[in-house]
Amino acid sequence: MGLGLGASAAVDGGRQEAECRLGSVPPVAGNAVSDSLSGLKLSSQAWIDGLRWNEAGLIPAVAQDWLDGAVLMVAWMNRQALERTLASGEVHYWSRSRQELWHKGATSGHLQKLRGLRYDCDADVLLLTIEQQGDVACHTGARSCFYGEGVGEAGGEASSEGGEPRGGEVAEPSAGGPTAPPPPADVCTELSRVIEGRRDQPEPGSYTNRLLEGGDNRILKKIGEESAEFVMACKDDNAAEIAGEAADILFHLQVALAYHGVPWRRVQEVLAQRRGAPRRP
Repeated sequence: MGLGLGASAAVDGGRQEAECRLGSVPPVAGNAVSDSLSGLKLSSQAWIDGLRWNEAGLIPAVAQDWLDGAVLMVAWMNRQALERTLASGEVHYWSRSRQELWHKGATSGHLQKLRGLRYDCDADVLLLTIEQQGDVACHTGARSCFYGEGVGEAGGEASSEGGEPRGGEVAEPSAGGPTAPPPPADVCTELSRVIEGRRDQPEPGSYTNRLLEGGDNRILKKIGEESAEFVMACKDDNAAEIAGEAADILFHLQVALAYHGVPWRRVQEVLAQRRGAPRRP
């Protein structure tokens, strides 16, 4: 049950190779959720028929945040749940304990709006890209069901700044809820957590804290300096230096955002809104 989602590498058998190439359903974006999905229903029969349901007629579905890629939960779907999800634009699962269709968030208000859907190279796992209402996917009140940390990520200092265990350490068990450890996400989101952690819990000798203590004058000066260095790296056409200076700009931009109380997710939302917007004249 691999998760080679959208992979194009050859695998055993022509059918599986085709699944790797064609294992995605057209993405859904913006306010066009219902329109896109209703159009999708007309051509969905073939790929749904090709899914590999287990002996109980179920398939696991991984729910992933549409902005930062964090895995929020895993549940099961049967064909009815999948078809209802596509028809409504809101995620439905199959509850094995209650043996009934489960409209996620219908009671709590924590609905999941479908943004996209893929299936893996074996066609036996679904990946749902969702917009989680209320930013709570777990029944405990946590953002993600995956708050139990077995082994801390390698990386030492950066991980510890965000309140996570240093590489190799096992964290204390969490009971979930709003204070549960956040799920792993993209590197820029992880960086913003580190910076916000420094802002909220300063540490002696921290470069991030020195920037924050200096306020706009120090932070904006660094953004200007790093921007100039980025321009020069581009002029020199040095790929390694371009990447390094771009990373420096992103870091200092995030420090400025944290200083002004603007979450990195707000920036991601703006970028997502602009994606697919009408082209400028």
